[in-house]
Amino acid sequence: MNEKELYSLWCEKAVDDPDLQAELKAIAGDDAAIEDRFYRDLEFGTGGLRGVIGAGSYRMNIYTVRRATQGLADYVNAAFTDPSVAISYDSRIKSDVFAKEAASVLAANGIKVYIYTELMPTPMLSWAVRAHKCSAGIMITASHNPAKYNGYKVYGPDGCQLTLVAAEAVLKNIEKVDMFAGAKTTDYDKAVKDGDINYIKQEVIDEYMDKVYEQGIHVDLVKSSGLKVVYTPLNGTGNKPVRAILDKIGVKDVTVVPEQEYPNGNFDTCPFPNPEIKEALAYGLKLCEKVKPDLLLATDPDCDRVGIAVPSDSGYVLFSGNEVGAMLLQYICEERTKLGTMPENPVAVKTIVTTDIAQKICDEYGVKLINVLTGFKFIGEQIGFLEDKGEENRYIFGFEESYGYLAGSYVRDKDAVVASMLICEMAAFYRTKGITLIQARENMYKKYGVYVHSQSSFTCEGSSGMERMKEIMKDLRENTPKEIGGLAVTRFDDYMASTSVDTATGAKTMLTLPKSDVLTFVLTDGASVIIRPSGTEPKIKAYYTTKCETAEEASALRDTIAADFAKKLGF
Repeated sequence: MNEKELYSLWCEKAVDDPDLQAELKAIAGDDAAIEDRFYRDLEFGTGGLRGVIGAGSYRMNIYTVRRATQGLADYVNAAFTDPSVAISYDSRIKSDVFAKEAASVLAANGIKVYIYTELMPTPMLSWAVRAHKCSAGIMITASHNPAKYNGYKVYGPDGCQLTLVAAEAVLKNIEKVDMFAGAKTTDYDKAVKDGDINYIKQEVIDEYMDKVYEQGIHVDLVKSSGLKVVYTPLNGTGNKPVRAILDKIGVKDVTVVPEQEYPNGNFDTCPFPNPEIKEALAYGLKLCEKVKPDLLLATDPDCDRVGIAVPSDSGYVLFSGNEVGAMLLQYICEERTKLGTMPENPVAVKTIVTTDIAQKICDEYGVKLINVLTGFKFIGEQIGFLEDKGEENRYIFGFEESYGYLAGSYVRDKDAVVASMLICEMAAFYRTKGITLIQARENMYKKYGVYVHSQSSFTCEGSSGMERMKEIMKDLRENTPKEIGGLAVTRFDDYMASTSVDTATGAKTMLTLPKSDVLTFVLTDGASVIIRPSGTEPKIKAYYTTKCETAEEASALRDTIAADFAKKLGF
């Protein structure tokens, strides 16, 4: 069917949601709007679905959710005996609706469902899968995307996002499901009454909170530290669990940003509810001027990422994900070593686009650092490998530059609840030593060198966007730049081809990580550029690293490299 034929079909069949009918009527005769909604199906990738909420095969709605869930149900029923699936959801528009639709499809397929009674963070979905020994898990969230988006993330029985192999199997099943007639479904309330859909009990939540608390190192010092915190959940799921864990470790002086305290899928005060972006923290920073806390803490809507701002001579400044991750890694290594609680042969994990300062920290403390592809599921996968050998306690910390951190092996995804706890504990510990977080960061850079990192996102929206991203990646492979920002390219890594090329000699070595559409340009002077298409958004992302004696020099060099690279990409 072409786009107009699909549009007519949806006008006839998509009658279960009045919002969809209203939207379809509103775009009648608008060829561009119709094409944008129907020119392709919403892609089910390794992370599941993510897209704009609305009518059409290229939108998040109850029909695309039902279809995806039927594909997952067919996979689970074929792969497991007595299968079960855990479900959680965040504060986004229609998240609760999509969660119930997914539960109803699973129940209709004879699969037992465990679902939270209210919105809960992504890491608590991972925990529910593991606690109930489920075959899979579903998290309804679009993480930190703008309000018009929602998503559908799928997890395996280990509580980690689906493997590449499993995701491919689910996708093949989905492709066989008719959008309107292919998904089985049942009445949600009846399925609850019949015991096919079960609400997750409070004891499971309490066990999760206990596991988070166990990751503390100096929680005994927090209560007497006098730490003062301003916190914003950015209208998401972090409000209850983050405040509960801070209270448990003794952080009693917590002021919550009132405009962003309660769930609100419109995100009226933060159009981009991403703690990586300063604009999202505007209300929190304004409150800091009045409250004067030691720390501003911000978690994203599904509470798997956390950002911070701290007081300095020039006001409150934001720390990057690389900086917070490196500081937590150093804190964990140093303090666990002093206390004698470091495991034998400890392991830390980071993604390839995350700061190289981690290697220097790990070298000092005898920690094995494993680099993985971008995506926290690859960090979770490494914990699983250790667990298979009965060595999961060797894992001490994992992080990625995009504000995702995890200490402990109890879940297999980034966890802003435990990260918030450890950040506050670290700040409280340093406070008892008369050290601010600004000073702690400077001490780290003095010891290991000054690394500056940044990221640029190049948007490629619309039906032509995907093709443009493919062309950019193809051109970089075929016409590899010899220099970027005046620095020579000394090594070119292509993770799709699994090759690393020494540009001076032409010598090739094989890369051992799984194939992925990622390119790395290693430059002189410790600098580098990494580029990859986003797996969840219509964007190409570039990551820049520079290393100099001062932050000013590193930042200036970073700006030069970023400007030149953007020009090379045609932006």
